[in-house]
Amino acid sequence: MRYSIGKQALVEVSMQTVEEISRAIMADPANQQYTAAGIEPLFHVEPTATILIISQAPSRQAQLARTYWHDPSGDRLRQWMGINADEFYHSGRIAVLNLDFYYPGKGKSGDLPPRRGFAEKWHAPLLKLMPNVQLTLLIGAYAQRYYLPQRRRTLTATVQHYADYAPYFPLVHPSPLNYGWMHKNPWFEERVVPALQRPVRVLVDA
Repeated sequence: MRYSIGKQALVEVSMQTVEEISRAIMADPANQQYTAAGIEPLFHVEPTATILIISQAPSRQAQLARTYWHDPSGDRLRQWMGINADEFYHSGRIAVLNLDFYYPGKGKSGDLPPRRGFAEKWHAPLLKLMPNVQLTLLIGAYAQRYYLPQRRRTLTATVQHYADYAPYFPLVHPSPLNYGWMHKNPWFEERVVPALQRPVRVLVDA
């Protein structure tokens, strides 16, 4: 399988193991600023995963801790899923692939968006290593735009109609910045969260 790396050449990349893909990501010229700073791509592949979580990018706190969803957003996400930290990190059922595996930095109104082209290059070979995924959580507008071309016009409407997108499950981002949205939309925790917890519990316990 061939993947375009940089603008000058096509590089043959072995796509057989997570370690090989990780090395290829770190060697990509587009990621050299991170590699030179000793920052590794943050994602998690489980061959036995039945649940995949896709959001926009790691937070700065998660990147510094070198642990995905290691922040207040992760705490809230685990509450929504109805699982504890041990199940989240050690059950062997949960994988994480964001649209960018590096923290993109701060913008005027929050974190910068994930870089274009990153998911196109690296998601496909990693997804091939997880053939048992049955439920994919799409967290936030960026993930929904990428994976749901038939989504509703707004994030709110897309989340309201979550049942239309199985095996994808669209969610609002659990960031503290979205607590106002959750307050204005009580139906989310009343109806959507319980609907999420039911399949998550089945798949984690399987």
